[in-house]
Amino acid sequence: MANMTPAEQSGIKAWLGKDAMASVVVFLVALPLCMGVSIASGVPPTSGLITGIIGGLIVGFFAGSPFQVSGPAAGLTVLVWQLVQQHGLPMLGVIVLMAGLFQLAAGLLKLGQWFRAVSPAVIHGMLAGIGLLILTAQFHVMLDGKPIGKGIDNLLAIPDALNRAFTDGGAPLHALYIGILSIAMMALWGAYAPKKLKVLPAPLIAVVVAVIASAYFKLKINYVIVPDNIWSVIQYPTFDNLKHGFETPILIAAVSVAFIASAETLLCASAVDQMHQGERTKYDKELTAQGIGNAICGLLGVLPMTGVIVRSSANIEAGAKTRASAIFHGVWLLLFAAVLPFTLRYIPVSCLAAVLVFTGYKLAYPKAVPKLLEFGKSEVAIYAVTIAVIVGADLLKGVVLGLLLSLFKLLYVFSQLDIEYREDIAKNSVHLRLTGSATLIRLPMLASALEQVRPGTDVHVHLDKLEYIDHACFDLLANWEKQHQTTTGSLAIEWDELSRKFHQRRSGAQKKAIKIKSAGLKSARRSKS
Repeated sequence: MANMTPAEQSGIKAWLGKDAMASVVVFLVALPLCMGVSIASGVPPTSGLITGIIGGLIVGFFAGSPFQVSGPAAGLTVLVWQLVQQHGLPMLGVIVLMAGLFQLAAGLLKLGQWFRAVSPAVIHGMLAGIGLLILTAQFHVMLDGKPIGKGIDNLLAIPDALNRAFTDGGAPLHALYIGILSIAMMALWGAYAPKKLKVLPAPLIAVVVAVIASAYFKLKINYVIVPDNIWSVIQYPTFDNLKHGFETPILIAAVSVAFIASAETLLCASAVDQMHQGERTKYDKELTAQGIGNAICGLLGVLPMTGVIVRSSANIEAGAKTRASAIFHGVWLLLFAAVLPFTLRYIPVSCLAAVLVFTGYKLAYPKAVPKLLEFGKSEVAIYAVTIAVIVGADLLKGVVLGLLLSLFKLLYVFSQLDIEYREDIAKNSVHLRLTGSATLIRLPMLASALEQVRPGTDVHVHLDKLEYIDHACFDLLANWEKQHQTTTGSLAIEWDELSRKFHQRRSGAQKKAIKIKSAGLKSARRSKS
């Protein structure tokens, strides 16, 4: 410290004061979520801890989004649970390894930006559908039971599970009480906790209260089971298992994990960028880092990872200044796993299930609907259909159908053109008002309208309601004008209307950006004060 300049000393103090504290907060948030996601995925609780350690120590170092924190995510729990049921735990490592390699290749091939091209309606529908799947499956775990099967089956079985719990009593009812207590603590802590104490995450408070309550009342319910050595859950892929990696079902599973993990990570990164005024996300670099992390997770046979919005937002709110906070949260997870794993045995499984039920509820809550309505009811319809298919069938089918519906909507929008033909014989003029998109697909309609024009007429084409015009339609108008002028007629195209419309949109976007920037600066001033 003695040989350092004042600026360097100030930088170290800033790290100690901000990044170190932020890393502890993120560690406290990650600890219950890592275990809860593991149990929901059908793997040992320590599997999620190892994934969290890799997400901090390795992905945190290479990440393209310095404030994003990676680890096992609730968004993959349902898919991973299905894969474990279908292919077994030993094959999970192979699937995750291949998914990581796919992500790594996509990042190196600069495909990161393409994942951002997925329709927001599909992304929000996917997250809401995942939320419902988590909620309905973990509700049964919260009663010390097991998920029934598909999302719709779990949903329909909830009334019967509750009836049995209240009728028979015993462990399921006691577990339910602990689950309700945990949810109540998270909701109350988030709403009423003193500002100075809000640095402590709500899930951690719920776990502490649940441990105390279950110990005080000596409840005979299910508790987390962990081995004396957490590294015993590691399963390296065997040569025989790797050979199965080229089979169609395994390839489909790996692509599914890679796609969903990448979409969730980059959506999270985009959200994180809106929370701070620092370095922006490098999407290809982030995708590459996620690929490296998931490839290592696959080699160790543990859970896959994504960027996680809960941990990332906690990281920013705790005042993180560099990527060091994400990296050091992995250090704290490693130290905890090495020194204090026995403490996990006091945690009720129903409490961790309640944490995920609450998480699922927040994901499923239709907060995205008002924003989607701004872009038309069709966006809400795609959102709703995506959710319905995810819950009724499975995650992959819902996402694929949502993508197809978005594509069909795009094709429909670019194939719609309405032409209003108004002729004024007294003034020897014709007014054509184009609405929609003038593309090659609707060129015959435009040509047919122009053929109705009498020779020598003054034609006015209005574009104020036109969204797009392609080269083919523009060329048609230009060639028709040359022919029409030979009949002493004229053609006037109101380009100014289209130009003004573009500039209004551009101006509106600039004003919105200024408002966002201004709000961010005010928020930054408040946090400094």
